[in-house]
Amino acid sequence: MPACVPTRAKTPAHRPGIRRPHAPPPSGDRSPRHRFRIRGADLSASITVFLLAVPMSLGLAVAIDAPLEASLIAAGIGGIVAGLLGGSPLLVSGPSAGLTVVSAEILQTYGWRTSCVITVCAGLLQVALGSLKAARSALAVSPAIVHGTLAGIGAAIALAQLHIVLGGSPQSSAVANALALPGQLAQVGPAEPLIGALTLAVLLLWPRLPGRTGNALRRIPAALACVVIATGVAAFAAPRIARVELPSWNAHVLPGMPHGPVLGLTTAVLTVTLVASLESLLSAVAVDRLASERPGSAVPRVDLDRELRGQGIANAVSGLLGGMPVSGGAVRGSANVRAGATGRASTVLHGVWVLLAAGLLVTVLEWIPLAALAALVMMVGIQMVNFAHIRNVHKHREFLVYVASVGGVLVLGVLQGVVLGIAVAVAVALHRLSRTRITGQQEADGTYLVRARGQLTFLAVPRLTRTLGHVPQGAETIVELDGSFMDHAAFEALQGWQDAHHAQGGSVRITGRSAGRSAEPDSAAHTCCRPWTPWRNHHCHDQPPQRTHGHPLVSGLSSFQRNTAPLVRDELARLAREGQRPQQLFITCADSRLVTSMITSSGPGDLFTVRNIGNLVPKPGDEGGDESVAAAIEYAVDILQVQSITVCGHSGCGAMTALLTTTPGSSMTPLRRWLRHGLPSLERMGNRRRPWARIAGRLPADAVEQLCLTNVVQQLEHLRRHESVARALAAGTLALHGMYFHVGEAQAYLLSADDHEEVFEGVGVNLLEDAPA
Repeated sequence: MPACVPTRAKTPAHRPGIRRPHAPPPSGDRSPRHRFRIRGADLSASITVFLLAVPMSLGLAVAIDAPLEASLIAAGIGGIVAGLLGGSPLLVSGPSAGLTVVSAEILQTYGWRTSCVITVCAGLLQVALGSLKAARSALAVSPAIVHGTLAGIGAAIALAQLHIVLGGSPQSSAVANALALPGQLAQVGPAEPLIGALTLAVLLLWPRLPGRTGNALRRIPAALACVVIATGVAAFAAPRIARVELPSWNAHVLPGMPHGPVLGLTTAVLTVTLVASLESLLSAVAVDRLASERPGSAVPRVDLDRELRGQGIANAVSGLLGGMPVSGGAVRGSANVRAGATGRASTVLHGVWVLLAAGLLVTVLEWIPLAALAALVMMVGIQMVNFAHIRNVHKHREFLVYVASVGGVLVLGVLQGVVLGIAVAVAVALHRLSRTRITGQQEADGTYLVRARGQLTFLAVPRLTRTLGHVPQGAETIVELDGSFMDHAAFEALQGWQDAHHAQGGSVRITGRSAGRSAEPDSAAHTCCRPWTPWRNHHCHDQPPQRTHGHPLVSGLSSFQRNTAPLVRDELARLAREGQRPQQLFITCADSRLVTSMITSSGPGDLFTVRNIGNLVPKPGDEGGDESVAAAIEYAVDILQVQSITVCGHSGCGAMTALLTTTPGSSMTPLRRWLRHGLPSLERMGNRRRPWARIAGRLPADAVEQLCLTNVVQQLEHLRRHESVARALAAGTLALHGMYFHVGEAQAYLLSADDHEEVFEGVGVNLLEDAPA
């Protein structure tokens, strides 16, 4: 087991069927505690979601001119089938805004019967993808493309529904709706805009009602409240306004033989599959995160592949029964969580209520004005253009990809917009790769310096060879590579020039980060020692044989004296004269995979380091005879006067694994006695009143990673209790930081400034973005 400490090979916690109560259950847990059962909270939550789902479903059917009963079938089937079979117990499925534009285009092109067949085929394809474990791969699509696609769909929905709010009819495309808008404004009637404005006003103001009465009314979903109020006002003020018309169930249309070109039908199936799957998976992740942050939550974690299969079966059943396409909805799922749902019963019961309403409340539903439903759906479309997402993609320099995806969806269509977004993302990546800056200049001492800043790929080879061609024959040359990658084409170009330059009597010294990490052939890769790699990767074939007595440490020391010592001798001599003045105390684990100077890019004199099993900081008075950590803290703060202290945990920590698997009554070995300082971290993780620590916006992969993150936060609290630390914090001369290093990803994460959120954000530098144009 890759770990920083050994753990007992066999403990009761390792036996099948035993899991510690604080560890999160695996995905799709089917233990008796999570079997289908109806609780009071689920019953009340199902009613809340039902009251939200009915007006939204009808509004989405109006938006695409689909049979209104088809939306109620889809809502009922989505709730019951996806609720029972999906991998996210609290996610509520049904007709979705994301599928509206896609469904409208398919319906206008092929008719309703063929549209139902397309829904069935898309559902079967989702089942196949879920069986192939493709759900995680779907989430690997760039967030700029996903959010841009959803924003484009939202803008198209809002444009189409605006025509209905103004008393007209939507056109066949977003562009046509935008061009027809001036003409629609010229002939607007009074009733529909007023009812639409009333609906929007209630929808926006309902969550802000003040006082005790407002608190009671806010329990009613705003979507239901705005439709009910608009319906009541329209019944008295505009009796002739266009209203919902639910046809007899005897006239309900079921799927028939598909008609149309095979390529067009295939494209339609792929489009429905793509949009429905992405929206469902993103919503499942969002709802799972929201549920996990709820105090006392015991809901099993989401299983994305199972969710994809459940959505596929729901789509197949909905299409067979003449219903609209189905996907998971973040709005309905969030309402379900906030209403207090504890399991699948709420989602399933909501579907039952929808089907009962479709059969028993037809007369009531037919009083709803179309303008009210259109205004409700228009607001849903506007909310799909999320400004937080726009700020995020702009911060990561992917705004061009986002804009291309939005424009592609609006002008070309959903699938074409996704393809355009992917193409622009690839072009942006290639552009960044090609922005390598290569310069050459004569130094004062006569040497010629060639500096390459950025990634050396085949795109940079012409500029590299042109710059190298300006190097005088026989000159002493330094090639400085300031990048993290060199592909084979660039290596061959550099190697060929180097051989020719040597043949002309010149000398070449290659330095920088890419010098020992280029994508050279295997024969070249092993001609020198590779820095920052384990001893087994060191192959110094060009050096005379050393007498190492079979010990790799001796070989490593020899390599240091030969290669590294000449470079650092002057700096170490200065430090020997002046003494150490480190800026930071770095407390981390004794794990051999953590090379502190490597991951922090620090040198001699930068870090005052304390390493122990599990990066633990005993609370003052709890040292139990081992005060080495407390002594190091006092020395660093009071004597060395460090400016900050960092506690660094890491993935796969054996100490945290040992804590999770320790059982009461185990013999108190020295290791077990030391690990008792980590028990507060274990208790903190088991306290469900606290939100779980997150890493880069996602929840931890398993209980070990959760404990590793929680342990960093807990040890920072222990630090604050040390007298010297508390005194320096009060004086404003010291800062505390939490850090988590993922070994497999070679990625460092820093605890955000808002510590109570317990969010670790990734740290990275894009060399290309820093390069001048």
